[in-house]
Amino acid sequence: MAVLDFIINILSTPAILVGLLSLLGLVLQKKPVEDVVSGTIKTIVGFLVLSAGAAFLQSGSLLAFGELFNYAFSMQGVVPNNEAVVSMALTDFGQASAIIMALGMVLNIVLARFSRMPYIFLTGHHTLYMACMLAVVFSVGGLSGWPLYIAGACVLGLIMVLSPFFCQFTFRKVTKTDSIALGHFGGIGYAISGWIGHFFEGSTSTESINFPKRLTFLRDTVVSISITMMVFFLVVTGVAVGRGILDADPTQFQYLNELLNVGTETRTNWIVWALTSGMSFAGGVYIILSGVRLVVGEIVPAFKGIASKLVPGAIPAIDCPVAFPYAPNAVIIGFLTSFVGGIVGLGILGVINASLVPVALILPGVVPHFFCGATAGVFGNARGGVKGCVAGSFVHGLLITFLPAICMPVFTGLGFTSATFSDFDFSILGICFGNLAQICPGWPLLVICIVCFLAPIVYNFVAPKPKKEDAAA
Repeated sequence: MAVLDFIINILSTPAILVGLLSLLGLVLQKKPVEDVVSGTIKTIVGFLVLSAGAAFLQSGSLLAFGELFNYAFSMQGVVPNNEAVVSMALTDFGQASAIIMALGMVLNIVLARFSRMPYIFLTGHHTLYMACMLAVVFSVGGLSGWPLYIAGACVLGLIMVLSPFFCQFTFRKVTKTDSIALGHFGGIGYAISGWIGHFFEGSTSTESINFPKRLTFLRDTVVSISITMMVFFLVVTGVAVGRGILDADPTQFQYLNELLNVGTETRTNWIVWALTSGMSFAGGVYIILSGVRLVVGEIVPAFKGIASKLVPGAIPAIDCPVAFPYAPNAVIIGFLTSFVGGIVGLGILGVINASLVPVALILPGVVPHFFCGATAGVFGNARGGVKGCVAGSFVHGLLITFLPAICMPVFTGLGFTSATFSDFDFSILGICFGNLAQICPGWPLLVICIVCFLAPIVYNFVAPKPKKEDAAA
């Protein structure tokens, strides 16, 4: 078991996993030792830089903004959070989750090799989260032991190619290449955002916004994000201060110690705090973008070895921040618009709840609306410019509010009260397989999972091969 834990620890650490795949790709290309070492280390460091930027945002500005917003506008409800659900589930389903994850990654490679979806999913933590959710759902569906592991691995391997597959039509318009894909379990939501964007085809791109000559400095990503977030922090902090947050009990907050002067010898003025928090947000985004550029610069060339030797045409599917450098303006517009969509969605849920139809009130979590909403904005912009970015990310904000509310009864039935996943694909699979597990538990459930896994492989060998020009379209 110790060996299995060690292997799972490696597979669930994105930096090491991607570094090992980079190492494999370079070795298969028979690169010189110095190139192998350099490429592997740069890939790992790039992912660590990316992760550091994401962690910096989540542990600082993003979550602080969320607490401020909820206090300022008296919001109460459930904040969807992947990590919260997983941390509870791993207590009882840790071993099953680990085995499903390991088998699922193997089946991902099998599907990439023998189906028409050649995507290798490289976002390790999302793979673990999905494995954990499937372990819980299928165990409640009457499966245990190897039937549970096989059912979970089949569905996990399938969604690991399906999610990038749904994204790729729009994502290749973002990257202008087919050599990289998006590996994030919000993928179906991003595909919907891109589809909505096509209704606004011809709209000016967010990256082509014409600024007056004296405002051309706003084209700089760091400057534009800093100014935007400073304004938002100032407004929300001002409202919170007006409602007495500076005199509130600090123990009810987790991320506002500096604002409330907890554990500090010097007092911080709330205006200064708001300004520095806005700029810290921009700093976190800059770190993420730097890490993405480093990873992409190394992993794409390295993957040529895997594509040519093991899985012909293999395409690496990488975490959602990989999309950010291609449309930095769409990132901030998508985040803010998705957040507004979450607020509107909360209002709609409130009206439904007041109409004597009990539903969970889903608060707009800043973390999913930033990472997922920003990515949805990039997808909407790729096909519909500014209008597509706004429309796509707004609808995405509504969807990641409504879907967790629909999913709540499923997870409550599984024993997780006041907890639900935040990202699109988790909610969709939770709703579908959670209900399926109740309708046809036991062996029929296992058979359905195996059939779902085999379907793309059978289709590949039975259906006519697409013409080259159609495949490239």
